[in-house]
Amino acid sequence: MNVKALKGFKDILPDEVGYWQRIERTARDVFHRFGFAEIKVPILEKTELFVRSIGEATDIVEKEMYTFLDRNEVSLTMRPEGTAPVLRAFVEHSLHTLQPVQRLYTIGPMFRYERPQKGRLRQFHQLSAEVLGADQPRLDAEVMAMAWMLLSELGVRVSLEINSLGCPACRPSFKEALLAFLAERAADLCEDCTRRRDSNPLRVLDCKSSNCQAQYVDAPAITDYLCGACADHFAGVEQGLGLLDIPFRRNKFMVRGLDYYTRTTFELVTDQLGAQSAVGAGGRYDGLVEKLGGPSLPGIGFGMGIERLVLLLQAQAATSVEPSADIFLVALGEAAQELGFRLAQSLRLQGLRVLLDLAGRSMKSQMKQAGRSGARFALIIGEEELNKGQVGLRDMGAGTQSDLPLTEDLKEWAKALAGKISGGR
Repeated sequence: MNVKALKGFKDILPDEVGYWQRIERTARDVFHRFGFAEIKVPILEKTELFVRSIGEATDIVEKEMYTFLDRNEVSLTMRPEGTAPVLRAFVEHSLHTLQPVQRLYTIGPMFRYERPQKGRLRQFHQLSAEVLGADQPRLDAEVMAMAWMLLSELGVRVSLEINSLGCPACRPSFKEALLAFLAERAADLCEDCTRRRDSNPLRVLDCKSSNCQAQYVDAPAITDYLCGACADHFAGVEQGLGLLDIPFRRNKFMVRGLDYYTRTTFELVTDQLGAQSAVGAGGRYDGLVEKLGGPSLPGIGFGMGIERLVLLLQAQAATSVEPSADIFLVALGEAAQELGFRLAQSLRLQGLRVLLDLAGRSMKSQMKQAGRSGARFALIIGEEELNKGQVGLRDMGAGTQSDLPLTEDLKEWAKALAGKISGGR
């Protein structure tokens, strides 16, 4: 019996890894331009962290977390999202004492037990960015602009949707109006919405049922119930996005699935992934640091799904991988193989990616390997080349070949060859 991967857990094979490398490389470049620093946090955390941060009445905590007891009967959870672990580390290591505003990002796997579907797996990967210690509306706009820039540089087209969830001062009046609205339609709500109406009424607006969505078209908008401070903040966010030429639209149904959000929420959505339209999403969580035992500091952040980005890049027929090698070294005969073995190491020390055949196959077989590898050049050493003290350098793309004289100092020779071909990398 063959052992296969678990349902919802996917192998990322070499022909796909290039997309991942491109996304992570671009993300780090963009994040660093905005002054963010990378932080790496554990995959396992105490369950209490997510119950306190995400909320007991959320689908994630109630149904989706991978939770188990360790040998000491401590409840542990494989992280279902990236914000809470970063904030736990922020509080635990008193990072706020190093500088008043911290800009942090992390990249890694998350875990949720849900029905696997296109772009949504039980092990999925996220880019997660957080800013802690500032609450200016233009910061919200800047964070959204950073996410927009990342997607733009990847060539991914999305729409930005925004909303405000208000604050503890103004949200109760909206909940009261929403509950009255839902009471009039109680008989028409799905099972999930009926349950959420009592435990977490804002979440009903996020229901994906077409029947429920039809009921909610005329639901009250939370932006009509904002207090003065929240209304001014939201207006400042919209002004900031306008100053940065970032197009957006209001979406009164956007409430997000986590309890910790306050004020600004946003999603970056696409119409190319079916039901899973959100590529990235986030918002402001001004009370969460304090809730996790830290100082009273505001925060805002977002998560972006790498699997969904990969699907979009594949749909656009974007280049997956760079050539796996700069040079494939073709050597015929024992003496040539010995020299080639040494040349390969000298070239690698110069930063070149070099492959070679160690099995002593034929010229035809090795040239086929060179073609399949995607190498830009083939370096050919045979008996004739050895007798002449040279090697053949074949440009695999152009199909042209030239002869290069060998020198006794292989280090200097490799350095010269690296300089010769590096311009095309």
